[in-house]
Amino acid sequence: MFYTGYLNFWFTDRPLVERIAPLVALGVRHFNVFAWRSAPMAELVAECKRHGGAFFSTFDGDMGALADPADNDKTLRTWAESLEMAEQYGIAALYIFSNQIDVIDGRELVRPLSGNYSQAEQYANLLRQTERILRLVEQTTVEVRVESLSRNVFIGQQTVDTPQIAIDWVRRMAHPQFRYTFDTYHQQRGAGELLLTLERNIVIIAGVHIGDAPTRQEPGTGEINFVNLAAAVRRLGYDGEIGLEFTPSRDAAQALAAVRQLFPVEAGQQ
Repeated sequence: MFYTGYLNFWFTDRPLVERIAPLVALGVRHFNVFAWRSAPMAELVAECKRHGGAFFSTFDGDMGALADPADNDKTLRTWAESLEMAEQYGIAALYIFSNQIDVIDGRELVRPLSGNYSQAEQYANLLRQTERILRLVEQTTVEVRVESLSRNVFIGQQTVDTPQIAIDWVRRMAHPQFRYTFDTYHQQRGAGELLLTLERNIVIIAGVHIGDAPTRQEPGTGEINFVNLAAAVRRLGYDGEIGLEFTPSRDAAQALAAVRQLFPVEAGQQ
């Protein structure tokens, strides 16, 4: 296993580029940033390399809506651009979402669709567009990841807003470069059943993101039983990413120690 530091959550009193060094000092060597178009990617990647790390994942904050037929041309174009960026900077994984989410005055709003499409029509368009996008993905080494975003976090309805639908999306594609990220925070906020979901879908899970609920802080600050969850991760033989996608409630080293106690990573793999 290895840790990924999510720069949008850690050391937020500093500019993005300056958040890498303190995470490296804590033993983290892989990194993520939200919305690559608005992030200083060249500087971030250079800083990672300077510290012997790697920029692992990101997503496009202006991808368009896969669920909206009016956005079909846009989503193909933006995905081609994202893949070109990922190949340029050696980024291993890109996240994909069903709808366009806009951040306005600190609120995350699901952009309305262009027409009154039924849920079935939205999902059918999403699946067709995903097949087209995967033909582009196949020309790269990039892995695309689906993450279930809880309907309780965003304003407006997404087409894929439960783990059940997100997992169905991954299983329907049945593609080696299209995997699922198990996000403890979103899973708990949106559906619960963490252990059951993890156990039934371990074969398609490429990432486990850590964040307690409801505050999205380190384990032990909320309602999730991370002791049982960590035991299941070990029992199932999971050996992928442990995403540090939470805001520390205390000293950063102490917050990371709470994760290390549950999900230990061997030296050299961090």
